[in-house]
Amino acid sequence: MSLNLTQSGLPDDAIEVGRILDAWGVKGWLKILPHSTHPEALFSAKSWFLQAPEAKFRPGFNAFSGTVTVSVDEAKTHSDSVVALITGLDDRNVAESLRGCRIFLPRSSFPAASKDEYYWVDLIGLNVVNREGVALGCVRDLMATGPHSVLCVEYTAVRDDGTSATDERMIPFVAAYVDAVDLPGKSITVDWQPDY
Repeated sequence: MSLNLTQSGLPDDAIEVGRILDAWGVKGWLKILPHSTHPEALFSAKSWFLQAPEAKFRPGFNAFSGTVTVSVDEAKTHSDSVVALITGLDDRNVAESLRGCRIFLPRSSFPAASKDEYYWVDLIGLNVVNREGVALGCVRDLMATGPHSVLCVEYTAVRDDGTSATDERMIPFVAAYVDAVDLPGKSITVDWQPDY
């Protein structure tokens, strides 16, 4: 059996949301590693965009080239991961051939976040300023630490010898330190000082 894949391009607002780990079971299900602890976007999407794994992870991959679109019959949580069934995929060997594929979804298809909740992808790139208006840098990444997330804020630091270098400060993403998130204004206001 061969899987019918539709060649396509990635949407302009495509976000990588997971990766195919392996086949799951004998009927063509896939085991997915989501890039989020709350993979609602994977569950709500009726189609996914797949790209081949990077060559360093899966040399010789030949299931397809470029970007393909697949229809999703079902996606659900199973134990500590996500499992999914793609339309027309009912063979374990074909499912195994997709191991390592990257899964993308358009950001516009994500379910709406609840009040005072944000997708990490929406926070990356925002400018961070403190209550006094001092620029603290730009959100480069976020880090999960268990009880809460931490903003990884990149900034330019001036060294004692007068040279400048890129540095990073960590700011807990909790109400005690984060006053406001302004997505349209592309900024986050925090109760934090540059020398913390």
